[in-house]
Amino acid sequence: MTRLRTGGVRAVVGAVLALALTGALAGCSSTGGKRAEDARKAAEAQGRAAVDTPRWTVAMVTHSGDGDTFWDIVQKGAKQAAAKDNINFLYAHSDEAQQQAQLIDSYVAKGVDGLIVTLAKPDAMKAAVEKAVKAGIPVITVNSGAEQSKAYGALTHIGQDETVAGEAVGEELDKRGKKKALCVLHEQGNVGHEQRCAGTKKTFGGELVNLYVDGTNMPDVKASIEAKLQSDKDVDAVVTLGAPFADAAVQAAKSAGSKAEIDTFDLNAKVATALQAGTLGFAVDQQPYLQGYEAVDLIWLYRYNANVLGGGKPVLTGPQIITKDDAAKLVEYAERGTR
Repeated sequence: MTRLRTGGVRAVVGAVLALALTGALAGCSSTGGKRAEDARKAAEAQGRAAVDTPRWTVAMVTHSGDGDTFWDIVQKGAKQAAAKDNINFLYAHSDEAQQQAQLIDSYVAKGVDGLIVTLAKPDAMKAAVEKAVKAGIPVITVNSGAEQSKAYGALTHIGQDETVAGEAVGEELDKRGKKKALCVLHEQGNVGHEQRCAGTKKTFGGELVNLYVDGTNMPDVKASIEAKLQSDKDVDAVVTLGAPFADAAVQAAKSAGSKAEIDTFDLNAKVATALQAGTLGFAVDQQPYLQGYEAVDLIWLYRYNANVLGGGKPVLTGPQIITKDDAAKLVEYAERGTR
């Protein structure tokens, strides 16, 4: 396994800074975004990175199930940062906590140069993460597990504060005059999901009801929401905790004859289009592209220059409330898979 080097490695720092600046400008203008995308494609076509550091290997292990578009966006950010940083990027996932821990153990055994992990079920991940840290592998946590990240020995955590995100949803529901909301949890045992609904309940002036569904079975998700809306006509808002479930909720409301507004955590192309069309009320964006991109970039910065961001606190990528007015400018980015 390659150890941390503090000298003897040259880096084209100007190129890194230029790419970082271009990436920042891309969020402000579609022209800037096009320039950044064109520059990235040109660099990939020429098979070159922006740095000449060793080709370190970084692995990401998440709690994602199959077919979750959120994690496609995370991976896209990670892969683009890896191409820039001359990183060999590996990815594995399992929605079963024990299997996720085993995947982490397998990468530790291979002696990877950095690990990026999620802590949706932190107790099950503790031993695997601590083993990686003890082996001298820098670890960054993303998306879930901000409260446990530092205690487990990770360098930093990148994501949104789930409780704060939930509180933002409760406030938005109040602004919209909602009185009774359904919070749809699609993965039992996921602490982040519980925090989102608890945060919503904390600031929402109306009544919040939790509904647990099997997120691996979309017909079941639709049927469960539909049954609840049929039995409780007072529900005037449904909040899903992931973009793929928003459409199922829209269909469920239609089948149930309910006028409940459908809102969701997370953004993808389908959600952005639905926001534009008025099918969805609002979305909570935690910018998953940034979670993947910054995690890989921070591993590179640590190995190259012993840099750590956050000062012991999480590096926040959200929440950002996205409404119909905001959606138009984000559709282009969502369709290319970066928002």
